[in-house]
Amino acid sequence: MIPAEGGTAGGRQPIGETTGSSGVNPMVESTPKARSGWAERKAGLPEAVAAPAGEGWRTFAGLLRLAAPFRGAMALAVVLGTLTVGAGVGLMATSAYLIAAAALQPGIHALAVPIVGVRFFGLTRGLFRYLERLVSHQVSFNLLARLRVRFYQALEPRAPLGGSDTHSGDLLARIVSDVETLQFFYTRLIAPPVVALLVAVLVGLFLGAFAPSLALVALAVMGVAGIALPVLAYRATREAGGRVVTARAELSARVVDGVQGAADLLAFGQAERHADQVAQAGRMLLREQRRVATAGAMHGAGGTLLAHLAMWGVLVAAIPLVTSGRLAGVCLPVVVLATLAGFEAALALPGACQHLESYRQAARRLFALEETPPAVTVPPCPVPAPHAFSLAFENVSFRYAPNEPLVLDRVSFALPPGKRVAIVGPSGAGKSTLLRLLLRFAEPTAGRLLLDGRDLRDYDPEDVRAGLAVVPQQTHLFNTTVGRNLRLARPDADAAALAAAAQQARIDDFIAALPEGYDTRIGEQGLCLSGGERQRLAIARALLREAPVLVLDEATAHLDAQTEQEVLRSLYAATAGRSLLVITHRLVGLEAMDEILVLCEGQVVERGKHAELLARRGLYRHLWEQQQTEAVILSPA
Repeated sequence: MIPAEGGTAGGRQPIGETTGSSGVNPMVESTPKARSGWAERKAGLPEAVAAPAGEGWRTFAGLLRLAAPFRGAMALAVVLGTLTVGAGVGLMATSAYLIAAAALQPGIHALAVPIVGVRFFGLTRGLFRYLERLVSHQVSFNLLARLRVRFYQALEPRAPLGGSDTHSGDLLARIVSDVETLQFFYTRLIAPPVVALLVAVLVGLFLGAFAPSLALVALAVMGVAGIALPVLAYRATREAGGRVVTARAELSARVVDGVQGAADLLAFGQAERHADQVAQAGRMLLREQRRVATAGAMHGAGGTLLAHLAMWGVLVAAIPLVTSGRLAGVCLPVVVLATLAGFEAALALPGACQHLESYRQAARRLFALEETPPAVTVPPCPVPAPHAFSLAFENVSFRYAPNEPLVLDRVSFALPPGKRVAIVGPSGAGKSTLLRLLLRFAEPTAGRLLLDGRDLRDYDPEDVRAGLAVVPQQTHLFNTTVGRNLRLARPDADAAALAAAAQQARIDDFIAALPEGYDTRIGEQGLCLSGGERQRLAIARALLREAPVLVLDEATAHLDAQTEQEVLRSLYAATAGRSLLVITHRLVGLEAMDEILVLCEGQVVERGKHAELLARRGLYRHLWEQQQTEAVILSPA
């Protein structure tokens, strides 16, 4: 990721960067505006229920499309679920018949069939339940995997410049909590209604075989439990269910902010205040979860009440049939307990609708990222990667939004193979924005970027980036060993290549002094290293890549003057014959550049070699003299 410059013209930070003490976060923007807006957010969560009326159906349609490849397994799970409940009905019915028949003291041969039936249904119910859970959870896990992959695929092309309102904690909540919420989407929302419908048909046919009136009573109460009760459950928990998802994201974002900015919070005495904000977000989540749980308990009790009402209704309707001789006495407990067992499928429906809004809200948050246009577009038929990396900017202009000022204004320069170009200027001049355009993290508003004579947009962005080795201002180092961080640039690099790159970056002695050398772990974001050590490790990683173009974006900003000179000399020697693009506000070692461009407010105001620019007494000379004066003031007496 490419960090942003300060100032106004080029000072916007894309998602993927932060300026806090914790270093670079791969999924968060941390501009002052974003931070202040986050700190001032109210406790209410109106965005949880602000979606258009038709959006819920589109969201669920998207989830169903994701689940479409598993429709065979889903159908099998529905069949197994129906057989499980059917086996339960059979177990209750045969058990009731066995007890009632045994009370008449018949011969043992008359009880042989119901005894076998009880054993059969008891075993098959457990077997079908196991198989149903195995298949349905496999579907759920496959759906979760597709959701995570789809979320990352949506995030990756939009991360460099998009998502300014998205915090790392919110992204964490989306890819973890929201996805985990949707793991029950199939098992609680899609399968139960189908299973309940099939079971209702089976129970109706079973009771109808004894008397149609029994089937009508049972199905009528089942209809109330399967339709009216779920609708009431949804209406009672609609707002609270959506707020649970949003409150969970709020809590996650605040916790992540607190962890990342712990040093700053402690330094400025705001740790207790932030802890209070986290506690408040936690209480908000707990309050909404309690509302959902309370409603769920009430609807669960209502479902149980309806099940027993159906049982008593069938009992009352069956007694006249028994007394009139149209129904055998031993069949009375059979129809009663079969009705009660059949409600197992219907009782799951209120719980499904209770969490309906949570599912919709979680899915909406996951799919919302796809609605943001990607920063760049990939051509449907990209041209092959060029053999020679000859780059050129032709009257390139860029602005972040149509109503914002130009960050770059008609910038032109060429970087043929082997040439060394430096882009200098005050902070906010738009220097790093040039690099974002070059890396295809954004498209120019006007003008063209050419690679080997063709528009950069004709190539696959991955092919363009493959020819660039970049040392950004803030380097992200992973919580692993030194060697693995270096091999991010070239996974197949051997020990000799690692040592050569480290020597060129003047970090070989430091690595050799580590307890385990290249196998030493450097901590989260390389916090076990100093800023200069992290930067030299980034330089070594870029050199290891051996790309035709090396780009240094304030690469030596964290180094002391002596080390900076040594690293620059080594870099210039190591990159002989390769193109070199240096983006910096420090006018050090620029005598070796073939051309220097001076940017000011997005425009090239001067260009030439170091000596020529000094002789002109323009902005470059002013910046150079200012830095020389600062160096004299800061140097020891």
